[in-house]
Amino acid sequence: MKPNKEQVGNIEQERKEILNAFRGLMRAVKNRSKEETKLIRKAFDIALDAHKDMRRKSGEPYIYHPISVARICADEMDLDAKSVVCALLHDTVEDTYLSLKDIEEVFGKEVSKIIDGLTKIPEVFDENASVQAENFRKMILTISDDFRVVLIKLADRLHNMRTLSSMRADKQLKIASETQFLYAPLAHRLGLYSIKGELEDLSLTYTDPDIFKLIESKLKSSKEVRNRFIRRFMAPIKEELKREGYVFKIKTRTKSIASIWRKMKSKGIPFEEVFDLFAIRIIIDTPQELEKPDCWRIYSIVTDFYQPSPERLRDWISTPRANGYESLHTTVMSPKGKWVEVQIRSERMDVIAEKGFAAHYRYKESSSDENKFDRWISDIRDLLESADANAIDFVNEFKLNLFKEEIYIFTPKGDLRVLPTKATVIDFAYDIHTEVGNKCIGGKVNNKLVPLSYQLQNGDQLEIITSSKQKPHEDWLKIVISARAKQKIKYSLNEERRKIAEDGKEILDRKFKQFNLTFNSENVTFLVKHLDLPSATEFYFRIAKGKIDFSKIRSIESKNGRLIKQTVVKKEKETPKAPSTINSLDKKKDTLIIGENFKGFDYQMAKCCSPIPGDKVFGFITIQEGIKIHRYNCPNAENLMSKMAYRCIGAKWKSQELIEREVSIKLLGIDSLGLVNGITEIISKENHVNMKGISFDTDDGVFTGVIKIMIFDTIHLDSLIKKLKNLEGIEDVSRFEIDQEIN
Repeated sequence: MKPNKEQVGNIEQERKEILNAFRGLMRAVKNRSKEETKLIRKAFDIALDAHKDMRRKSGEPYIYHPISVARICADEMDLDAKSVVCALLHDTVEDTYLSLKDIEEVFGKEVSKIIDGLTKIPEVFDENASVQAENFRKMILTISDDFRVVLIKLADRLHNMRTLSSMRADKQLKIASETQFLYAPLAHRLGLYSIKGELEDLSLTYTDPDIFKLIESKLKSSKEVRNRFIRRFMAPIKEELKREGYVFKIKTRTKSIASIWRKMKSKGIPFEEVFDLFAIRIIIDTPQELEKPDCWRIYSIVTDFYQPSPERLRDWISTPRANGYESLHTTVMSPKGKWVEVQIRSERMDVIAEKGFAAHYRYKESSSDENKFDRWISDIRDLLESADANAIDFVNEFKLNLFKEEIYIFTPKGDLRVLPTKATVIDFAYDIHTEVGNKCIGGKVNNKLVPLSYQLQNGDQLEIITSSKQKPHEDWLKIVISARAKQKIKYSLNEERRKIAEDGKEILDRKFKQFNLTFNSENVTFLVKHLDLPSATEFYFRIAKGKIDFSKIRSIESKNGRLIKQTVVKKEKETPKAPSTINSLDKKKDTLIIGENFKGFDYQMAKCCSPIPGDKVFGFITIQEGIKIHRYNCPNAENLMSKMAYRCIGAKWKSQELIEREVSIKLLGIDSLGLVNGITEIISKENHVNMKGISFDTDDGVFTGVIKIMIFDTIHLDSLIKKLKNLEGIEDVSRFEIDQEIN
């Protein structure tokens, strides 16, 4: 059947739009050679042909996606022509007839390797695996060879998030959660602050749309007031900078919506009390050798007009962040009584701040900062070499390497080390050297003796005390927070276990001779299975520790030195509920209706977030406790949906269900006579709500209270919270949530 004139017209129009999009991409690729231009054109032609019959969920031709990803790489990351080529081809191996061999033949091994790192593993896995985690690990495998894999993946994720509205609601939430959990912190670690902020904001539009819309509307309504304030605030500073002959420009950066929401939650404050909604950037055009003195001179000018807060000075020029970020930050008091953050940096520093590590790579003369990134890569290599860890464990460990907040610690000789906030003495010891960590027995912080668990503070000087008799302990894993320390401790413990196992092997060899048994793999495997142990190493380890009863082994029948009969009946291993549940459910189609029997599976409300009718919820298939119902904005939701989406299932409330459910609310206010009585009166009399528990704590006139109540739905709860907030002396009322590990 031939296409009609209208269809032909649409195809022609699409072709023109695709070519326009490609031309826009080419304009974005700076300083390309003729050879690079030909290579990009070839990649585009191949991708266009490979994806010609494919369309996205939105209905548009699929080729728009790789073009958009390539445009982000060129425009927002300043990546090279080869990265653009890889971005154009990144989905071809996964989704089309092209193979990695085809890519290598045309574009070479380097491009082929990057494409391989970007290609997802097949969605064939056992009931205990996570495809998301496996895909992430596969991508990270290539980071030590070529960091462009991760940068292109971030560009891919950013475009997917920008176009997520065309996906199914459950898919939106899972992708948004994964983005918040891994990709936004990864962007932060690479210094891609604008991309990190956008990823977080886009995620919030799906994970908590009401909050996003509320903060967005408040930002819009206060925009003109902010702009007027900034103009008045900067006027005297501008005049002085001009007078001193500086070439400069002023930028304002409004805090991302997700960042504002984080601060509101952590501080327990409303939008109106977030003082650092925006920051003012003063960017100077100055030679690199004059950057530091010029930035400090401008700091002096700013503080001549406005009083600075000593606690809020951040000197990232003298000590750049681990991702290469350089800037001088100060917070000053305006005449209106508002704190204002001022960031002072050079043009070079601003490029690095905007484009992240990709831009930082240009300035290789700053070798110390380059080493910081190399050190991070080295830590990741260590993680990858740990063969014992499964994909989810790897993701957990890798997440620790994406710390956002840093502290600066000095060695006794004055060398600077960068560690994550809340790092301990052991974290620092392992950061110095593996052997220093293994032998660490304590430390001296600022010449004062401290234990291994001591949490370091910014600016501490630490001397590590070691002993040749010290060995890592399992308890250390509960103390350390850095991925490097955790990995090194686990490795050392496993090595110690293997050494002990060798002793057990020798003991078994002697016992076999006593029992006239041949010491071979066949007999050892027989006993491992007979005793229901995971491995021969574990068997040897237990022998060395005296946990194996040899009389039972001796009672097993043998012939010619070979064990032939199992006399002890092996107990049937209990099958976990999760795998069977996972395999018997279609997570794309099945939806749990709360209030009805669901295919014979038990379900219960999660204690961490206590869902009630009206909350947006999902089901999580646990190992031993059936299905647990969580709120989408539960403290654990992001973790569950990002790492174990294969165990998540859609859920909704039965419309006619009217059952009271337990919810905890947290109150904050000024302690006064009769306040508690007023609170209980509102709860019990005005709303006819049953209280299950109540606790109050007062500190210097400020009280916090947690009340357990029985509630019907979110409308019922919101009405109660509103009434409590109107009570004199009450500053804030919110739902009380518990952040806990979920199985």
